[in-house]
Amino acid sequence: MKLTEKDVRHVAELANLALSDDEIARMTHDLDGILTHIDKLNELDTSNVEPMAQVLEASGGTASGDNQPTLRDDIERPPLGNTLALANAPLAGSGYFKVPKVIER
Repeated sequence: MKLTEKDVRHVAELANLALSDDEIARMTHDLDGILTHIDKLNELDTSNVEPMAQVLEASGGTASGDNQPTLRDDIERPPLGNTLALANAPLAGSGYFKVPKVIER
């Protein structure tokens, strides 16, 4: 896949990134290389590979060797609540976190 500078400029604009011409050129080269590599991976025949629903731990399973994922029990717990959640917030108001404005368009 050939990525153009126009594509990179469009994505940068969507991400609200101000990139210089040098950065655009570098990103065009780097992203095109990544997409080329993904195209090569897509050429691999995976028809005989079983799909995985859950990734098992690297050691091959639990201590008993039964290849079961090590997940915690799903236990219902009471919610944190607004007051406690906002207790350590640097700035809060009207029951919400207040954050500085970051997008100026």
